[in-house]
Amino acid sequence: MLAATDALVWYVFPGFSLHDELELFVKAGLNPMEALQTATRNPAIYLGLIETVGTVEKGKKADLVLLEASPLENISNTKRIAAVVVGGRLIPKVSLDKMLRDVEAAAGKS
Repeated sequence: MLAATDALVWYVFPGFSLHDELELFVKAGLNPMEALQTATRNPAIYLGLIETVGTVEKGKKADLVLLEASPLENISNTKRIAAVVVGGRLIPKVSLDKMLRDVEAAAGKS
């Protein structure tokens, strides 16, 4: 199974909807690890990229979401984002919150 709600459709916001989808996978019977793999490992396997991405291992490329609590204990913890690592750059929660406010303000002005 692959996570897929980040499609470009009305009222589905990339990134935000993924958290809801992971919760729905757990509600449907997957354990939290299996739900997380629908958005990480499984797509890498499907795309034939598992040797370079999809899991956190030495020698692989990885962007990471650092959480305040384990999603293996409660899948809703994926929403408790402390920081993100993108392209080797750490973006702390303060910066992420500012980015979100800036986007919301720009959207309100259009």
